[in-house]
Amino acid sequence: MKRVLKISLLVILVLGVVLYVTARIILAGDEFGGKMDELSQHKANVSPQYADHHFQNTPAVVDYDWMVNLRDMRGNQQRVPPGPFPIDTPEISDSVVTGIRATWFGHATVYIEMDGKRIMTDPMLSQYAFPIKIVAPERFNPTPLQAEELPAIDMVTISHDHFDHLDMRSVQLLGEKGAHFFVGIGIKAHLVKWGIAEKQISEMDWWESVKFDDFIIHCTPARHYSGRTGMNNSTLWSSWLIESPNHTIFHSGDSGYASHFKEIGAQFGPIDVGFIKIGDYGLDLGWRDIHMHTEKSVQAAKDIGARLLFPIHWGTFNLSNHDWYEPINLAVAYSQKENVSLVTPKIGQTILYGDTFQNEQWWKELEAISKKR
Repeated sequence: MKRVLKISLLVILVLGVVLYVTARIILAGDEFGGKMDELSQHKANVSPQYADHHFQNTPAVVDYDWMVNLRDMRGNQQRVPPGPFPIDTPEISDSVVTGIRATWFGHATVYIEMDGKRIMTDPMLSQYAFPIKIVAPERFNPTPLQAEELPAIDMVTISHDHFDHLDMRSVQLLGEKGAHFFVGIGIKAHLVKWGIAEKQISEMDWWESVKFDDFIIHCTPARHYSGRTGMNNSTLWSSWLIESPNHTIFHSGDSGYASHFKEIGAQFGPIDVGFIKIGDYGLDLGWRDIHMHTEKSVQAAKDIGARLLFPIHWGTFNLSNHDWYEPINLAVAYSQKENVSLVTPKIGQTILYGDTFQNEQWWKELEAISKKR
């Protein structure tokens, strides 16, 4: 008996060592990014958001209720569509419009042409949202264009460093074409490790602003968390506001609902287009504190004074405990109730701000199939 016990303990020990070494090797891969240099660390140290070696929400977020979430995960939600979404192929011309043209690429990735500049938010154009494919969320739908097919992008905003928002391969391809990246404190280290020149990166704290030709890019607050190798809040999560001489747009990133939306609206509103997350939330308050429910997404659009709500962050990955179609249905219902102008473009479909856009409930056919299952 003692011999069997010793062998069992030895096997457990060996397996533990193998798992530990394997994890260390994986986490050392380029996909997991780099660590802050002295300049970035100094910027973090003087940030009001930084204390005890990590960034913090103020006030602190509510802790997850794991039991609520585990029960929710066992529910009968239709979390994956029964087939791919209808996808348009966007036409991207050599000349850039003087107004605002926006094309949803899925999840939080939007290609925007605004007053002579090309902009992209949270470029995640790969098939998997994690380096280890066996556990990685996989796209329900392909992107309308591959990163290689895109023209040179002038500006890229990164809301935070989670894999479904910051994709190494997409960043590298955009960087090779000369894109300038606007990131929260700490994220510069990832990009530098991936070969992006520091002169192509503006690393910013909340309420900092940077001029880019005749544009002004503002790093604004969000209520979330971060960390490329865990939930350690080692980098700063942000939302972004971009001003041209004629227009203003806002990208919410991932965020729970809080007073920062009203603060942004008070300082910069009204805002022409708000690209605001509407999906990937859970039932318990801890989850909603960092991933707001759709009702709050519509309220956020009102708070910032958005003339148009462009919903993002839904229908792309299986990340949450709700039916895949629930967020867009709620967005339609709440925007009508609150008198908020909303567009419902397909992936790859381009909207021109100021033009009449005929909303279609194009997801309803797939929804009906899901409900029969």
